[in-house]
Amino acid sequence: MKTKAIRLHGERDLRLENVELPSIKDDEILAEIVSDSICMSSYKAATQGANHKRIPNNVDQHPIMVGHEFCGRILEVGPRWRDQFSPGQKFSIQPALNDPSGPVGILSAPGYSYPHIGGDAQHVIIPAEVMENNCLLPFEGDAYYLGSLAEPLSCVVGAFHANYHTTPGSYEHKMGIVEGGSLAILGGVGPLGLGAIDYILHCDRRPRHLVITGRTQQKLDRAAALYPPAEAAQYGIELHYINSNHTSTEQIKALSADGKGFDDLFVYAPTEELVTQADQLLGFDGCLNFFAGPADPTFSVPFNFFNVHYAATHVVGTSGGNTDDMIESLQLMANGKVDPSGLVTHIGGLNAVIDTTLNLPQIPGGKKLIYTHLDLPLISLDQLDQQPGELFVELDRLVKANNGLWSPAAEAFLLENAPKL
Repeated sequence: MKTKAIRLHGERDLRLENVELPSIKDDEILAEIVSDSICMSSYKAATQGANHKRIPNNVDQHPIMVGHEFCGRILEVGPRWRDQFSPGQKFSIQPALNDPSGPVGILSAPGYSYPHIGGDAQHVIIPAEVMENNCLLPFEGDAYYLGSLAEPLSCVVGAFHANYHTTPGSYEHKMGIVEGGSLAILGGVGPLGLGAIDYILHCDRRPRHLVITGRTQQKLDRAAALYPPAEAAQYGIELHYINSNHTSTEQIKALSADGKGFDDLFVYAPTEELVTQADQLLGFDGCLNFFAGPADPTFSVPFNFFNVHYAATHVVGTSGGNTDDMIESLQLMANGKVDPSGLVTHIGGLNAVIDTTLNLPQIPGGKKLIYTHLDLPLISLDQLDQQPGELFVELDRLVKANNGLWSPAAEAFLLENAPKL
C-alpha cells in the first residue's frame, strides 16, 4: 500500500514522500499512526544524519521514517501475533528496543533506524523485534495524543528510577530518589520538566523539598499555574519555582533540608553552567542525574572530586526509559494520576513536521503535537483564536474550557473536522 511519511535522507534532509509499503510478513503488523509528538532527539537525528548513533550509515540510499513518540491503531496482524494483538487495538511503542538484531545493532529504534516505521507517517509496518521485546504496548486511553506522550513521560520515570544512593558501611546501592528528601530540577520548566513535576507530585515516592529552576519567567509562571505550590503541599511537598537569573547558587541550596544540599538533582538542559551549579548544590551522598543529552560529543565540565571522595557525591545519566517505565506511564495516565496534557503547546499536521523538526530549538513552548493525516500548519494553542474559520473558533473554545490545555475533546473535534492531507 502507499502511504505518506516524513523520511530522513541525510543531514538536514527531511522529505515528505509517498512511500510504497510492502505486504507484511507473518511476523509483522500493519498499523495506522494517528499522532506523534516531536522530540528534541528527532532534531538531533535530523541535523546529524548518519553521524547520529541510531541512524544507519547508508541512510542516503535507504532513508528512514522519523518520529518516535507515536500512537495509533492496528490494521492487520501477521499470523505469529494473532493470539496477542488484533485489528482495531490502539497502541503505543517503546522505541528503545535494546535488540542487537536491529539495523544499527543495540541502538536501533523506530523513528531512527527503520525504513517502514516512524511516528511521522500515516501507516507503518511494525517489525518483529518490537513485539519480541514486548515493546508494542496496548493503549486504553481515550485520546491518541496521550499515547504519544507516554514515551517522553517514560523518560522522566526512568530517570527517577535510575538515581541511586549508597549505604554507609556496605556496598549496597539503594535505587530511586530519597523519599522525604531534597530534590531539585535545574532547567526544569521545559516540556519534560513539566512532566517531571507532574510525576513527582503523583508518584508513590516523593521528596519533602522540591526546587524547580528556570531562566524564563513566563515558563516558570506557566509551571506554577499547572502545578501550584499549594497542590504540592497537599502531598507533603514544599515546592519552590526559582528564576535562576535572580537567585544565587547559595540561595538555591538554602532551600534544601537544613541548607545542606540536595539528595537528588536533575539537570534538564545540557549546559556547562547548570552542570557546574548542580555539582555545587549536591549534599552528602547526593546523586546528580544528567538528564538532557548534549549534541556535542566533547561536552565536558569540571567536577569536584574532593566531594566525590569525602561526600560520596556521584553522577548518573539516563537516555530514555525502558518498557517497564512505559507501562508505568500508561498506567498512571489510565488511572488518572498523571495528565501530561500540559506538555502540549502546539498542534500541526504531517505537512508541518519538516520545518518544525529542523527549527525546533527556535520554537518556544513545549511539545509540538502532530496529527499525521491532517493538513495543518504548526499552531500554538494560545493563538487558535487568531486563525480563520469555524474549526479554530471551536478548538479555541475547547482549549480555554480546559484551562488552556489540549484535551481528548479537542483532539476528537480536530480529527473529525480538520482538512485531511
